[in-house]
Amino acid sequence: MLRSSCVFALVIFFAINILTLDARSVTQDLTESILKDPRNDDHRKLLHAFTGYRHRFEQSPNFKELRWNLRNLNIEGLCELCDLGVPVIRLLLELNETALINEAVSFFCKEYKSLDEAVCLGAAHEYISVVFQVVQLAPLTNKQICALAFECQPQRDFPVFSWNVTFPDKPKPTPQPPKPPSPDSPKLNILHLSDIHVDFLYKPGSQADCAQPLCCRQGQPAPGHIGAGFWGDYRNCDIPYWTAEAILKYAAAVEKADFIYYTGDLPAHNVWNQSRSDQLYSLNTINQMLASIFPNKTFYSAVGNHEAAPCNLYPTPNIKTDNISWLYEALADSWIKLGLPEDTRQSIENGAFYTTLIRRGLRLISLNMNYCTSDNYWLVINSTDPLGQLQWLIQWLQYAEDHEEKVHLIGHQPPHSCMATFSWNFNKIVNRYENTIAGQFYGHAHSEEFMVFYDEVDSQRPVSMAYIGPSITTYSYLNPGYRVYTTDGDYPGSSYWTLDYHTVIMNLTASNMQNTTVFLSEYDARDAYQMNTLFPNDWNDFIQRLEKDIDGPLMGSVYQHLTKSYQSGTQCDHNCRRGLICDFKTARSEDPHACDSVPPFI
Repeated sequence: MLRSSCVFALVIFFAINILTLDARSVTQDLTESILKDPRNDDHRKLLHAFTGYRHRFEQSPNFKELRWNLRNLNIEGLCELCDLGVPVIRLLLELNETALINEAVSFFCKEYKSLDEAVCLGAAHEYISVVFQVVQLAPLTNKQICALAFECQPQRDFPVFSWNVTFPDKPKPTPQPPKPPSPDSPKLNILHLSDIHVDFLYKPGSQADCAQPLCCRQGQPAPGHIGAGFWGDYRNCDIPYWTAEAILKYAAAVEKADFIYYTGDLPAHNVWNQSRSDQLYSLNTINQMLASIFPNKTFYSAVGNHEAAPCNLYPTPNIKTDNISWLYEALADSWIKLGLPEDTRQSIENGAFYTTLIRRGLRLISLNMNYCTSDNYWLVINSTDPLGQLQWLIQWLQYAEDHEEKVHLIGHQPPHSCMATFSWNFNKIVNRYENTIAGQFYGHAHSEEFMVFYDEVDSQRPVSMAYIGPSITTYSYLNPGYRVYTTDGDYPGSSYWTLDYHTVIMNLTASNMQNTTVFLSEYDARDAYQMNTLFPNDWNDFIQRLEKDIDGPLMGSVYQHLTKSYQSGTQCDHNCRRGLICDFKTARSEDPHACDSVPPFI
């Protein structure tokens, strides 16, 4: 193959892989024109208009509307582009032509003017060696790798990604939906903190409209533009340390929490330029702050995707070139200092998942959901129940069932963010142990969401609830917030189900204008949504009300709460609302019929 042809194919490959553009947003006509003339300036501008930095894009308030509008577009062209690059990568790796690979990376990062060169080169440095190992070691053909990367085919079509968990030979008990406790029964209050994302380099007055994925760190604002606010900024910025500290001190003073669920993501979003020492500094500094602000509270923690370096990459035991023990050992030390018992150490060091008793009859199971997402590229090589975590989960759920315990599950990514087979197996587990699982609590989305699990046989019967809590960070276009759940309390026969919750936000606009933190109790779920209880049947009824009046004011309130009152419901149109309702009903990824009842697009 000619050297110039290799460079050309590699440039295309990097353009669609290293910078992780969202494939569903590029039309067939555009991709065909790019194939014919990829260096055309107009094509570059068009391509850039549909791309951007994925982590910024996915957490924008308009993402769900765009994603659902574009989900049915033909992206075959992108798979063809990918097909150009993968064979070349494999050939050059076999020939050990790393110099040519570096040349192509450098060429792309310098020529693609719409992207920040430092970010481009940094991302390549962080991720390219892993991408190459995946290409070398994954038991997939070139077309399969590309089809998987750009969702040309459902993951469940690939036998290599199909696997099943095994259940004990014990029949499932008759379902027993939760019942409201007596009004005077004891209650528990659980503070939920997630996605803190402190930026230790945040600089008030700096440039907040920058070309990098994370701003508010340097430079002067352009003429006519406002610099970064003192307490934070709605634009693509994480929060400064002092804002996180103020929010947490407010929660400690106001909320009467019995304990705290803490679902991960501590470092900032400069994912192209992070080291292990950076992540450990964030982990230790933020957790020390939490320990000092909440000295007598127990934190039940879960690990986020941003704790790793590089971000998202959690190697499985079959990966010999990398390991994650440096993080797991630090997590074990830190989480135990935040209140976990010493007997959780071994499990945390092995895989950053663990179980412990919170109260009599209430067991906590913390999952490492980084072993379920396709953003963890290592799973392309082998995704079969990494570290045996789901089988471990089944064993503990069976133990809880046998000993009449209720279980709360916590994790960072919600299950519908997982690879398809993991997600469907997880759904089977939730179905089997619906009488035991009294609640699920996740983060990652930054916005406020919920998710209903339905019976696998009777798809109209809800069986479990998952709550996706708000982020402390503002990233992006969100007010900071936290949530407090009121659950059935500590007494014999308690269901430990969530009975209500309220969300508190910091009004960032008012805080910056008044130069002091302004906190608001945003809403109480039962009151705002006119619900008697927050059991699965109640949430299912709520969704049906939304479906019947999808363009009405109640759905507008749901969207406003989703953005933590940064936007109003009028800024979410019919298709945006349809996408949200569909997400609320979708506990399994690649579920083709989950949203059949949702009113159609217009």
